[in-house]
Amino acid sequence: MTGVGEVSVGAAIACAGAAAWLMGGQGPGARRAQLLFAGGGAVGVGPPSWARAVRAGERLRRLHRTRGEWWALVVGLVVALLGASVVPVVAGALGIPLMRQARRAGAARRARERRADAVIALCGALAGEVRAGRQPGEALLGAARDSGGLGDAQAVVLAAARFGGDVPGALTDAARRPGAEGLLGLAACWRVAVDRGAGLAAGLDRLEAALRAERDQRADLCAQLAGARSTAVLLAGLPVLGLLLGTALGADPLHVVLHTGAGLGCLLVGGVLEGVGLWWALRIVRGAEAG
Repeated sequence: MTGVGEVSVGAAIACAGAAAWLMGGQGPGARRAQLLFAGGGAVGVGPPSWARAVRAGERLRRLHRTRGEWWALVVGLVVALLGASVVPVVAGALGIPLMRQARRAGAARRARERRADAVIALCGALAGEVRAGRQPGEALLGAARDSGGLGDAQAVVLAAARFGGDVPGALTDAARRPGAEGLLGLAACWRVAVDRGAGLAAGLDRLEAALRAERDQRADLCAQLAGARSTAVLLAGLPVLGLLLGTALGADPLHVVLHTGAGLGCLLVGGVLEGVGLWWALRIVRGAEAG
């Protein structure tokens, strides 16, 4: 039995390593490490062992950053080999779309925060350009190049500013992207300054201060809710800790859970309750953030 267990563990480790290597691929970072640490010889010749370690680390980082949801299947394969059951593989496959959705939601949230920061930087740079004596259109051209706050709509807005087009309308269209809502305030300041001759720099200063205060308030709220989110995730991981403790005590919980009718029933009901509870807790946190 000991030999069979050792073979299962070795096979699980081999499968995990093979999956990580196949999903990682040869990225630009790995090629740069190979060129850098090849020891002055040909790139095709095997690099030193520490250069291979650099390549492996780069591959794992790329795997986690771009296709981290496939770790669910890797973990499922490992548990399936240890427990001699296909149920963990099915569970891992079902977890892939959920983890992919969570990764995409996180990427969208980070992109939204970057756009908000870029809009704040654009307002500050534009106010400085106007105070320096430049005309609004010329100032917008310089500020947009320095801050990048217009994103993929920069060409349209800059064309409107350069050729006397509808700059507030172009800014309003650019503000439809998540995180770029501050451009609506910039469009209003631009319209008031052009139509009524009001000071554009003063309006931009107030707009920048308001956007910074809103960002700081949102960051403070997220920091306060981080504890609740971490607690929900920690409680969701307690069943895994229970399985590990049972294995350490020699109770063989994987066999009970995966190879008995009562264990499979408890696994199904517990998994459903676990998912519903985690979804409900995170929904409360997201509702508080949105409010």
